[in-house]
Amino acid sequence: MGVVDEEKSEGEEKVWNLCRIPFWQTSSSNGFSSSSSSSMGNHNVYQPQTQSSQLGERSTVTSTNALFSMAKSLFPTQRRLKLDPPNKLYFPYEPGKQVRSAIDIKNTSKSHVAFKFQTTAPKSCYMRPPEGILAPGESLIATVFKFVEPPENNEKPIERKSRVKFKIMSLKVKGEKDYAPELFDEQKDQVSVEQILLVVFLDPERACPALEKLRRQLAEAEAALESRKKPQEDTGPRIVGEGLVIDEWKERRERYLAKQQVEGVGPT
Repeated sequence: MGVVDEEKSEGEEKVWNLCRIPFWQTSSSNGFSSSSSSSMGNHNVYQPQTQSSQLGERSTVTSTNALFSMAKSLFPTQRRLKLDPPNKLYFPYEPGKQVRSAIDIKNTSKSHVAFKFQTTAPKSCYMRPPEGILAPGESLIATVFKFVEPPENNEKPIERKSRVKFKIMSLKVKGEKDYAPELFDEQKDQVSVEQILLVVFLDPERACPALEKLRRQLAEAEAALESRKKPQEDTGPRIVGEGLVIDEWKERRERYLAKQQVEGVGPT
C-alpha cells in the first residue's frame, strides 16, 4: 500500500470515529446547551423545567384574565336605561347666556337602577337632577344647563362646535333605597356607561323638530318639578289652630258627651 493510500485510510478512520460520537456529547447549533448523562446534570436540568412550568401556569392565568377582560369589553353593554334623545343634547344657541337642554331617562330593566351624570365642563354645566334611582318602568326628564361662550375668530354662531361632552352611567341596585354617592364607588365593577352625549346647538329663531321637541320636554320637566314641590295632601284630620280639631270632629264629640249625660240621668 502506498503512502497516499495510508494517509487516505487514516483520514477515513478519523471521519468515521467522529461520526460515532454520541449525540448527547455534541453541541447543537441552535444555542441550547448540551445535556449530560450524570445524575447531577439531570437534576440541574430538571429544576429549571419546574420553575419554567410554574411561570408558565402564572402566565396562562394572566393571559386568561386579559382575554376575559378584552372579551367583556368587546361584547355590547346591556342597556338598563332608554334615553331620548339617545346620544345628543340639543341646546338653543344664545351666546353669553345660560341655556337649557332636556333628556328623558327611562328604566327599561326589571330591577331598580341608579343613574349618574358626568360632564367634561363641570364649571359651566350642571344637571337637575344629577343622579337618582329609578324603579322598573319609571322615567323622568332631566334638565341640563350650559353657559354658551361667545363666538371667536368671526365664527358663524350656528357652525360653532362644542367640545363639551356628557356621560350617563348606570348601576343596578337591590330593592328600593335612597340614592347615595357611595353606590358608584363601592360597586365600580358593576357600573355601566350608558351613553356619551354630544352637544348640538340649534338656531332658536329657526323652527325644527328637534327644537320643538326640546321645548316640549322642558315644559314637562318644569311641570314635574312644580308637582314635586307641592306639599302632599294629608288624609288625616286637619288641625285648626293649636290643639283644636275640625268642626265635624268637634260636633261628634259634643253629641257623644250629650248622649252620655242623658244616659246618666235617666230613670232608675
